[in-house]
Amino acid sequence: MIGGTSVEFKREFVEDIRLTVLAFANTDGGMLYIGVENDGTVRGVDDPDGTMLRVTNTIRDSIRPDVTLFTKIGTEEIEGKTVVTVSVQRGTARPYYLGSKGIRPEGVYVRQGASTVPASETAILQMIRETGGNRYEDARSLNQQLTFEAATAFFGHRAVAFGNAQKRSLHLIGEDGTYTNLALLLSDQCVHSVKLAVFEGTKKAVFHDRRELSGSLLSQLEEAYDFIDRNNRTRAEFSGLDRIDRRDYPEDAIREALLNAVVHREYAMSGPILVSIFDDRMEIVSIGGLVPGLSVDDMMLGVSECRNPRLANVFYRLHLIEAYGTGMMKIFDSYADEAVKPEVSVTGNAFRITLPNVNYRRVSDSVSGLSGLSEEKPDADIGRKLTPRQKQALAFIRRKGSVTRKELIEELDASEATIGIILRRLKEDGLIVGEGNTRGMRYKAGKRE
Repeated sequence: MIGGTSVEFKREFVEDIRLTVLAFANTDGGMLYIGVENDGTVRGVDDPDGTMLRVTNTIRDSIRPDVTLFTKIGTEEIEGKTVVTVSVQRGTARPYYLGSKGIRPEGVYVRQGASTVPASETAILQMIRETGGNRYEDARSLNQQLTFEAATAFFGHRAVAFGNAQKRSLHLIGEDGTYTNLALLLSDQCVHSVKLAVFEGTKKAVFHDRRELSGSLLSQLEEAYDFIDRNNRTRAEFSGLDRIDRRDYPEDAIREALLNAVVHREYAMSGPILVSIFDDRMEIVSIGGLVPGLSVDDMMLGVSECRNPRLANVFYRLHLIEAYGTGMMKIFDSYADEAVKPEVSVTGNAFRITLPNVNYRRVSDSVSGLSGLSEEKPDADIGRKLTPRQKQALAFIRRKGSVTRKELIEELDASEATIGIILRRLKEDGLIVGEGNTRGMRYKAGKRE
């Protein structure tokens, strides 16, 4: 007998037979003969039935997903001796792997010539693409050691069942019994992240605060909203005797923009979702432009083509979204009575929505009126422009006569570090002076004309 690419001989049963079966199933199939020397000499097996049982158990217990449908185990008489044969077809759920090793090179084997060798990461990804469909969320997860503590808590809080039956119906578990990439996204081991930052002024120069979120997309979504909500300040206006509280950003707009970024991003690409909060705006950027064939005008009309429909279905089950195509309209509706409107920017690989701070212009205009300073002109006292917050602080000091640092923190709803920067700038320009000791320092308007 002669071996080759699709034929392998084993003198007797050994555990490594599973590697040969794996390699055949992941490549082009093949035939394994047990009871034959490497040089083709037929020896036969003493206990054919016992050998077949051991082969069956080894294949069933060690290889994932189940490859037994693509194997046929029997016996054959060769040269008057009984040989156990294992016929293996090319499987449809590649890559097959050792359950104890996972979907990585040390767990996935292929045929290379007449040898059985570990598959490269490139070869593994190619098999996943070939058998998992075109969508990232449908493909088999490379990591099969997933846990769902955060997702279980999230589902439980919303009184939605999340057992194995639901994981299958939601397509977290594929037909072959393995976890999909959708499961990876919802798992505690999710490899994608959200980065958030708060900046001083209107440029990315000075950080106030920043966070990077990891773990399940569901927990990232909650934590991202909480972070933004803490930085979504409430400002008071008065209409006669009535006080009207207005937040910098409409809550509906924040919610829908975050959901849009999470549901529609391209998870096949690396890179985090970015949330940047400035004095005048918030920018949310997600990886992946619009789905091919869809334009910005189409999107604004409510036409929707979801990149991750199974993820969107999970969010629908959790009552986080209502229907496709309504999120963007809700964002713009929340700004219907505002002079400033959201803006959408799209490239081939990124999507950005900019939410204006609805209080920014009001505060700037109010400060200008109180202080006699123009938003568009240099400060009357100096030859360079003050930022809106610096103008607000100066107007407050002039109006009150003298103030403490604590009073400024409360008035501007800003951090101590930010107030320190503002005071230093105003003192450098001679617009204010400090009186008293460090602990009881009060600030009042300067003498500069």
